[in-house]
Amino acid sequence: RHVGRALNLMHAEPSRDWTLEQLAAEVGLSRSSFAERFTEFVKIPPMQYLQRWRLQLAAARLAKGETIATIAADTGYESEAAFSRAFKKMTGEPPAEWRSNRAAATVA
Repeated sequence: RHVGRALNLMHAEPSRDWTLEQLAAEVGLSRSSFAERFTEFVKIPPMQYLQRWRLQLAAARLAKGETIATIAADTGYESEAAFSRAFKKMTGEPPAEWRSNRAAATVA
């Protein structure tokens, strides 16, 4: 139930500046207990999960043609550059290139 509550919080407010401490407090556990339980059930640490979730949301919005700056701001990144670095780390491509490659693949 603690992990489910944390997932609901992250999904409801992905752009919130979540910290491990905040999530643990929200679900009523210590940081270490929360991190351990979350990782046991989800198989990755909570903050890594949050980053992946944000980038999945961002990818869907990129595919719809939204601007990178808007997506970066709406998904909790301090800057477009920080978002671009995180996106490239996850996908292997910068956001604009990723979008172009997806658009070219749908045309072909």
